[in-house]
Amino acid sequence: MQSLDKFDLAILHELQTDGRLTNAELASRVGLSAAPCWRRVRALEDAGYITGYRAEINREKIGLGVLAFVRLDAERNAGDALRTMEKAIQAIPEIVACHYISGSGTFELQGVCTDLNHFSHFARQTLINLPNVKDLHTSFSLGEVKSRSALPLAHLDPVPQNAHPSTKR
Repeated sequence: MQSLDKFDLAILHELQTDGRLTNAELASRVGLSAAPCWRRVRALEDAGYITGYRAEINREKIGLGVLAFVRLDAERNAGDALRTMEKAIQAIPEIVACHYISGSGTFELQGVCTDLNHFSHFARQTLINLPNVKDLHTSFSLGEVKSRSALPLAHLDPVPQNAHPSTKR
């Protein structure tokens, strides 16, 4: 798959909005018949544009009321030490996201816990004892303003937004 056209972009947009759409519903929304729509979805999956389908779960409804942002500083920022640290982080279910960062710190983690006592225990028993950890700094979410997994797609549109007839007034 070389480049994305308007149908591919529409498919990506619709599936980000509702990954449970049937192929028939998706085809109708993007203006294709079912067979070409299905082929395009398969091509987008095969090319790695679509990496999976999953349910979004309300963390608070399942008792994970604390969302923490943890900056981990590594003792050594090289080779095997970092790879060992990465593997250890990947194995921790409470860590829902991890980014290797620039600036101050080595990794920025997002972790979830049931409450502050659980997080305190988790930080003292698990995080600080990860291999190669020098220090950790934690901030807590006081409330989500925006939490969306859908990615913006407008920059991929072959026709600039201001060139669409529907945007002219």
